[in-house]
Amino acid sequence: MPDVTLTTLQGLKQKGEKIAMLTCYDAIFAKTASEAGVEMLLIGDSLGMVLQGHDSTLPVTVTEMAYHTACVKRGNRGAMIVADLPFMANATTEQTLNNSAVLMQAGAHMIKLEGAAWLAESISLLAERGIPVCAHLGLTPQAVNLFGGYKVQGRQDAQAQKLLADAKALEQAGAAMLLLECVPSELAARITQAVAIPVIGIGAGSATDGQVLVLHDMLGLSLTGRSPKFVKNFMQEHGDVASAIAGYVKAVKAVEFPAAEHGFSA
Repeated sequence: MPDVTLTTLQGLKQKGEKIAMLTCYDAIFAKTASEAGVEMLLIGDSLGMVLQGHDSTLPVTVTEMAYHTACVKRGNRGAMIVADLPFMANATTEQTLNNSAVLMQAGAHMIKLEGAAWLAESISLLAERGIPVCAHLGLTPQAVNLFGGYKVQGRQDAQAQKLLADAKALEQAGAAMLLLECVPSELAARITQAVAIPVIGIGAGSATDGQVLVLHDMLGLSLTGRSPKFVKNFMQEHGDVASAIAGYVKAVKAVEFPAAEHGFSA
């Protein structure tokens, strides 16, 4: 299978074929997931919770993200590698450029930023310098203290209109992809139709161009024993990790996951 590129992803959106994405933090899972057909591997700052045992993503550093990005690169077999800029790593445009360069040099093909329309300047600067950007909208975990917890975003009409406007503004600024987390399924569908770039969802219904889950969540692994509503445990249907990941890819492609019970209403 040829390496997945932005052209690949754009082609999948245009054909209506769903994109499968998973978080990944090390070489062996990168090899397993990419060989199972996962098109995008996300080194998420979620590693702070699932690997390091923190109660949020906030303690994760750029150095740690670069380390795990390099690990994933060594095991990857053709997937696109996306790396998160962690908390406050994009507080200024200078920080954004410098920290993005660190992650790209570690092996990322794309950088993911959490925020809203205020990211436009940074996204434009990164795109001008050859760094593709995924803009993360909706429930952005780095802002969990501002939101007052992990809450669905966009249920009120004004909030929904702002998310739609933010998505359009960030596409205009040069974002290559959007990620929508924990937004009502109907709103996610509207946003997906309103932009030309691929839209990946997590807790955003089945109408987005693709899906992402935290690897450990879809394997049924949790420190707390609790899983978010939008998670499905694929290990319950499959006998081993490789089969579970392949089952996830198949379910995403067939639009069997997410089902209605994994989404949110307005």
